[in-house]
Amino acid sequence: MPVGCPGAPGPRGGVLCARAGGVAPAPPRRHFPTHHSLLSAIARRGFADLGDRFAAATAHASSPREQVRALGCAYVGYALEHRGMFELMFRHDLLDSEGQENSGEVPAEEEAVGEEAVGQRQPRLRESTIPLFRLLVGLVSHCRTGGDPEVTAAALWANLHGVAQLWAWGSLPLVLGDAADARAGVERLVDAALDAHLGPDPAA
Repeated sequence: MPVGCPGAPGPRGGVLCARAGGVAPAPPRRHFPTHHSLLSAIARRGFADLGDRFAAATAHASSPREQVRALGCAYVGYALEHRGMFELMFRHDLLDSEGQENSGEVPAEEEAVGEEAVGQRQPRLRESTIPLFRLLVGLVSHCRTGGDPEVTAAALWANLHGVAQLWAWGSLPLVLGDAADARAGVERLVDAALDAHLGPDPAA
């Protein structure tokens, strides 16, 4: 069964994902040896965008706790703005996290547009994903003592991911009555997640 973009299954999903990721759909599989390599290239673009969001969000945060909060709000915000891309980025059952595949040579008249260089060997997807997690682990280690910071960071990440998904599906706005003010509702939930995993904010 062909691998498509989440939310747009089948061969057409690959075309839609390619357009979302800035890869020319002419068709996209012409430039990639497998569906996995195509989707991985698109997910890599998503992680680059998310990394830029993180950098902008934390630029003016003075403490590790404030930086974690900024990351959490940026993470959920990105998820709500780019639902298809966000879902794809974390579907490592569909992606090639370890591979470093060559996309092959493409005739000049069939050149793709976008930043993904066709015919060049791309970095492994894990090289885009692991550094973002390491960033969170480092901040968490400065926010609390005791316990394993990797486990705490993973639990916090899972909590934030759940907030993103349940808000996007309408479940959290329904039960909390925050549908009219998404930003305030998300910020309340991010603060609650931080309190649960890092303890109360000492500056509060």
